[in-house]
Amino acid sequence: MATETSAQVLPYDEMARRHRIETLLTRAIIYALLLIGAAIILIPFLWMVSTSLKVERQLFEWPPRWIPDPVAFENYWKAWEQLGSIAPGLTFWRIISNTLFITVLAMFAEMFSAAVVAYGFARFRFKGRDVLFFIMLSTMMIPGVLTRVPSFLIWREVGLLNTYDPLTLPAWTAWGPAYVFLLRQFFLTIPREMDEAAIIDGANPVQVFFYVMLPLVKPAFLAIGVLAFQGNWNNFEGPLIYLNTTQLFPLILSIQFFQQSLSKEAPKWHYMMAMATMMAAPILLLFFMAQRYFIEGLNVGAVKG
Repeated sequence: MATETSAQVLPYDEMARRHRIETLLTRAIIYALLLIGAAIILIPFLWMVSTSLKVERQLFEWPPRWIPDPVAFENYWKAWEQLGSIAPGLTFWRIISNTLFITVLAMFAEMFSAAVVAYGFARFRFKGRDVLFFIMLSTMMIPGVLTRVPSFLIWREVGLLNTYDPLTLPAWTAWGPAYVFLLRQFFLTIPREMDEAAIIDGANPVQVFFYVMLPLVKPAFLAIGVLAFQGNWNNFEGPLIYLNTTQLFPLILSIQFFQQSLSKEAPKWHYMMAMATMMAAPILLLFFMAQRYFIEGLNVGAVKG
């Protein structure tokens, strides 16, 4: 009897062992592919950071040196000193304040206007609602380059060139249809009983929006904030088109100005990489701080509706 029992148990153990081996192999392959993908993405970033910390004689060494020796942290402030000598008045704090003013103002404008429009499409019934929503989504298919010249002519006619208005005012018009769509999907997942309960308690639609709906769509709202911050922080075409005074330049335009100003000399890549690292650092920091909400917001908004 014992022999028969053992013979019956062994095949199950063998299957379980093979299943564990297959699972481990599958995970190993997945992790290996993820590591390869991560390396492809991270190697340029690590090279940028490494180059930003090198002295000039190490820039073109072969084989390349990944860990600088000595580590030249002074490249970061020397780059700004050299930029200030090229464009008087364009200091580090001036550039950072310009960049943050444009980015933060436009980011909050995009978040607020997208939330208001999405709330209207999700919670109010009115004639032509679905048609308007379809037209709004259709604007995503219009290449942005087609609106560059008309927009420039409009801002020139109203006398607002060389100001921050063209870079911030349009954000109050919910110019991100994708953000509206994502928030609308979130609003649709919230039971209408929540609205009705708040209204019975004496809340008006504005109070329902601020105190009931927005807290419930926090993941999507923060995800939109990260995307809006990145889009405005890295916005190059807008400042290039509308700004012509160096004292108004944001960081990304200052880097390009710095590169063009040094084009007649030997490329100072250690200074360029130092400025590029400072350009990328806030985006990475913001993403890691809001990573959980960012991923949750995109995933839930994609599968619910």
